[in-house]
Amino acid sequence: MSGELSPIDKAKFVAAKQAAQFVEDGMRVGLGTGSTAAWLVRCLGEAVREEGLRFTAVPTSVRTAELAREVGIDVVGLDEAKWLDLTIDGADEFDADMSLVKGGGGALLQEKIVATASDQMVVIADAAKEVEHLGNFPLPVEIVPFGWRTTQALVEETLVSMDVMGRQASLRMNGAQPFITDEGNHILDLHLGRIGNPRQLAMVLNQIPGVVENGLFIDICDQVVIGYGDGRTETRDINEGTVTEDRLEFVEAENIFRDI
Repeated sequence: MSGELSPIDKAKFVAAKQAAQFVEDGMRVGLGTGSTAAWLVRCLGEAVREEGLRFTAVPTSVRTAELAREVGIDVVGLDEAKWLDLTIDGADEFDADMSLVKGGGGALLQEKIVATASDQMVVIADAAKEVEHLGNFPLPVEIVPFGWRTTQALVEETLVSMDVMGRQASLRMNGAQPFITDEGNHILDLHLGRIGNPRQLAMVLNQIPGVVENGLFIDICDQVVIGYGDGRTETRDINEGTVTEDRLEFVEAENIFRDI
């Protein structure tokens, strides 16, 4: 590893390292997409190589699948796995109810399908992702390309009656071209500022023609593992009502940092 990791990257790493301990031999595990999920994949790859961990992974994006194969993890599709023991993924925001905003990495559709096909979902995040109210991070909404401007107008019109602060919807771009998801769709980013009723908004958005799925994950997350830059982790279990604190020793020479 060249150079020392930033406090944010350290926080993501320790959260991922802690959550990796949930994975046991023989499990079928959903692997999320994004920077924190990438740390998880590397941690699990290290366990596969050095500890003999054997499990089957269902990635939520092409890039997660590529990384998983690169580090030695067995990868299958969801149709082959059928049902999962566990999904571990990151989040762009989470609140006290463990409602989430996801989709900053553009994989919200596959992430939601995989998470809901699991007995348990564990979210890994740095402490900055915790918010009092969802909505400061733009809410991603996956839409079909056909008639996307009409869909955008319908979404913005719908937001007028929702409990949100802002109502602007912008098409996510990749340079000069629209961003394309793994499923060939576009993404609208909704700049809401604050979402007063996430459950209602999630239900209403999915009724709009042209909308495929939205990035609000409600009643899906079971546990969240929060990482801090000093090596501390906090694991909250919404079903058990428990909070567990731990500390991971941060070793700069860990094999996981090779090639990063």
